[in-house]
Amino acid sequence: MRLYDEIINDILTDLSGQDVVKLPVGDAADPISRDWQDAGKAMMILQADMAYELGGHNLPAVGNTLVTTETDLVGEDEITLIGKDLPQITEDTPYARITLVRVAEDSIGTGDKLYNTIQNIGYFRYHIYPKGFMLRVSSSNDRESVRVAADALEQGLNFTAIGNAMQKALHLHKEVEAVKIIFITDPGADYAGLQEGLKKTKQITATIDHMLKDVNMDCGSCGLQEICDEVEGLREMHFGMSEEHT
Repeated sequence: MRLYDEIINDILTDLSGQDVVKLPVGDAADPISRDWQDAGKAMMILQADMAYELGGHNLPAVGNTLVTTETDLVGEDEITLIGKDLPQITEDTPYARITLVRVAEDSIGTGDKLYNTIQNIGYFRYHIYPKGFMLRVSSSNDRESVRVAADALEQGLNFTAIGNAMQKALHLHKEVEAVKIIFITDPGADYAGLQEGLKKTKQITATIDHMLKDVNMDCGSCGLQEICDEVEGLREMHFGMSEEHT
């Protein structure tokens, strides 16, 4: 499955020249970060209780999850940071979370199963509630900002804790083999490019959904033809699905 691989390659290439810090994963993390408390449900952090907001005041706030089957792109579980960690941030700052998820080739399937797997993996962010880290997701505006509680920072909250919590949530999906999470808070990062990557990701996923709803569609009259022609694997997928229904 190569649907999102070009986007992943572009992201990794663009970030390759940045000052990247690797954060500890699993047993390599300190006990507080490794087992950061989950609130168990969506929480509300009021402005009076927050230290700052990642992506606040209309600063860039990008959250993207991309699925691949390629070991070359996602070799093992990894958490990296470009910019300041949560304890070092003192004011609202731009923010991006890029999550690259490798799944087993023989588990992802085709058609409805493929689409549902991609969607369910992307929905992980709606089922994780790290204490003191309130995700504010706006799908209509393509924004994923975060309110960070002041008291949580005092208790040791950092991106190591958040990254490990996210990886645990993603590994609950049996198809997932490895997860690479990239956090970005560097004000000089190319957030516009990351936003374009998110836009294209959504277009690809929407195209798969469109195919499932109308597998016999006329490619010449389809409004999604441009993205279908551009992305390796989409056209082959469509013709394969059409054959299954003939």
